[in-house]
Amino acid sequence: MTSSNKHPGAPWRNFYGRVKGKSLRPSQETYLEEDLAKLSPGAVDWEVNPERENLDLQAMFGGKPVWLEIGFGGGEHLVHQAATHPHMGIIGCEPYINGVAMLLGKIRQAGVENLKVYPGDARNMFDVLPDESIDKAFLNYPDPWPKTRHHRRRFVTQEHLEPLARALKPGAEFRVATDIPDYVRQTLQEVPKAGFEWLAEGPSNWRAPWDDWISTRYEQKALREGRTPHYLTFRKR
Repeated sequence: MTSSNKHPGAPWRNFYGRVKGKSLRPSQETYLEEDLAKLSPGAVDWEVNPERENLDLQAMFGGKPVWLEIGFGGGEHLVHQAATHPHMGIIGCEPYINGVAMLLGKIRQAGVENLKVYPGDARNMFDVLPDESIDKAFLNYPDPWPKTRHHRRRFVTQEHLEPLARALKPGAEFRVATDIPDYVRQTLQEVPKAGFEWLAEGPSNWRAPWDDWISTRYEQKALREGRTPHYLTFRKR
């Protein structure tokens, strides 16, 4: 466990996920050195923005609508969305530096230019997003924290959902993909409390993926191991 902030004025936020895994390949080190700074959304961390001034999203993406992906893993879905929707600006948050390096390689390969990358805790990003500024948010295969005593570590708690809801525009869509039945239960219980409604009229609404979905490596692993994906769509009230 570590804190997601190091600035003395920052709030204490428990952070339980990994920030680094196995050694990076030389090419991935190059991506981090050459590309990450250019893709920065601006001053997000407390050390560089202790006043928590809002990001200028209009200037960042030239007035495009802005989407947010929380924990992009290896970046497959993030790059796919950017390539499929070039008229949107998309910010991805991911504290796991190996995943960030993987994403940067995919960005180079795809040549997309409507992405910004924040290599850190999404809660820091929520601090500096203007109120009602985000048009769509994605949470794909978040860390399941399967033990009951660890469920409070999941993203779908009010600590995360309330600031996310504040940043989303009224009517904005929030998508959650998970293969863990108990995570589905907690999501359906907690997300509406934060000001969302579940857009489901029948089983097909959570069994079938979205039209612009791409199956990630996490989903492929779930399918190989016999787990069933669920695709949950919410709308900010």
